[in-house]
Amino acid sequence: MVFAPTSTTAPFGLSTIGQIALTVRDSAKAVAFYRDVLGMKLLFEMPGMGFFDCDGIRLMLSGSENGETYSSIVYFKVADIRAAYETLREREVPFDREPHIIARMPGHELWMAFFRDPDRNVLALMCEVPLAAA
Repeated sequence: MVFAPTSTTAPFGLSTIGQIALTVRDSAKAVAFYRDVLGMKLLFEMPGMGFFDCDGIRLMLSGSENGETYSSIVYFKVADIRAAYETLREREVPFDREPHIIARMPGHELWMAFFRDPDRNVLALMCEVPLAAA
């Protein structure tokens, strides 16, 4: 599998990390540790998950579906998830599925698309799409 650019359009490259995920065995216990012991700013919680602000980079603690932990996931912020997805697909990057909405938040929708590096590590594109004013 080749990952070299296949087009001669404007250069595209990922750079800004938007989120890092850690799997945990007990999400409530982990959220309490990161919030109360480490003093990190809790942004919000969802069932089985906690999200913290690390000076502009979001840290997600997530319970594992099967109780096992795995490597971290690096989430790259992009301005246009569809364009980034298409560019990387042209470069033969293997995606798990197309970009999709993960959550509807106050003021924006959170979109993501997950892909794999040559060692099958999970990486992701993330895009916060502002909601249109009513």
